[in-house]
Amino acid sequence: EFGHVMHQLCSEAKLPMFAGTRVERDFVEAPSQMLENWVWQPAALHRMSRHHETGEAIPEDLLQALLKSRNANSGLQNMRQVMLASFDQAIHAVPAADTAKVLAELTEKLMTVPATPGTNMGASFGHLAGGYDAQYYGYLWSEVYSADMFVSRFEAEGIFAASAGLSYRREVLSKGGSRDAIDSLRAFLGRDPIQEPFLKSKGLSA
Repeated sequence: EFGHVMHQLCSEAKLPMFAGTRVERDFVEAPSQMLENWVWQPAALHRMSRHHETGEAIPEDLLQALLKSRNANSGLQNMRQVMLASFDQAIHAVPAADTAKVLAELTEKLMTVPATPGTNMGASFGHLAGGYDAQYYGYLWSEVYSADMFVSRFEAEGIFAASAGLSYRREVLSKGGSRDAIDSLRAFLGRDPIQEPFLKSKGLSA
């Protein structure tokens, strides 16, 4: 969530309605997801991780085990996001729906794990009526953007590179919704976004 805070703090939009997180719904999560990339970088973890009593740095074997665990259950977790986005689209495409029935069918079809009988997770899925209506897919789509931005600029130039950080602030964070997100991405990346870094981050070959 701190990425959302930075999006707001770094905004230089002239009109409040275009400031900070007032961007397209399928981009708004990208600045938040961006910061998650640093906690999977050894150099960053060495800076922020110390034993709470001794001050000793994180042991190398523990660090490597942590890094290897990044994609544990990745397939299931990402398919859950696909399922929830599909559920969101399905119930917003009709005037009325039996949400428990639709959710159960999609859970079985996409995750091959049956929903618990007598439950209706959709009844407490606040995103569906809290601004993400028919746009929950934006969580995964934003990851495509955040992975590309991190890999293509910060991994390439150095994860602590001031030049990349300042460019990110100026071209993405400061603009908010004062220009289309795709134009901010092009300005920061120097090209159209690509999906390969996202796939690689999920343990898939591009």
